[in-house]
Amino acid sequence: MIIGGGSGIGLAVARQAVAAGARVVLGGRSVATLTKAAEELGPAATWRAVDSTQQASLAGFFAGIDRVDHLFTPGASYRVGPMRELSDEDAASPFVSKFWGQYHAVKHAAAKLSADASIVLMSGAASVRPPGPAPAYVACNAAIEGLGRGLAVELAPVRVNVVAPGTIDGNLWSTRPAAQREAAFDQYRRATLLHRLGRESEVADAVLYLLTNGYTTGSTLYPDGGYTFR
Repeated sequence: MIIGGGSGIGLAVARQAVAAGARVVLGGRSVATLTKAAEELGPAATWRAVDSTQQASLAGFFAGIDRVDHLFTPGASYRVGPMRELSDEDAASPFVSKFWGQYHAVKHAAAKLSADASIVLMSGAASVRPPGPAPAYVACNAAIEGLGRGLAVELAPVRVNVVAPGTIDGNLWSTRPAAQREAAFDQYRRATLLHRLGRESEVADAVLYLLTNGYTTGSTLYPDGGYTFR
């Protein structure tokens, strides 16, 4: 099950999972986006609308599902910026959507998890190396990595890990103004060891590893081109 599976990294993971023989359930807020993704993936994919900021919606998403073998939760929507410029509501938005959204997704999935299930949460490389003034967003990503470790202890032997990508040239950035996008891309290329952006498929490779490797739990993996290492 992939909450945020209709586009971007979530869809890239769904493609790889289907190619490996899995059946996937896509979740998200846009029916049109989910429908298009499921049509691309074929009969191995179904979808359900869900708003991860609403617990009732998450409960409905997992209702009627007999068993969850793997859960990935990249879907989120939030504002990012300096503390002195953002409203309190906007500053809290990463926690409302990205942190509590994933927390509650796992909470409502817990009763359906198979004995050897795996969960991958989504944070971001900003948790380790803030790219600019966005302290609430940085703190949210760091909190998600702590959440992954805590859930790995509570839910064992279910495995829980976190993927923390760097800047990825994909769906998320394609919706932002060109000037903002290119400035961020140039900065990131200079800041990484590999001097390039990541691809959604490369993050999906990392997620599939975390979902399927039976001896990895409580870890955070950074597919970031060496950004957090410099």
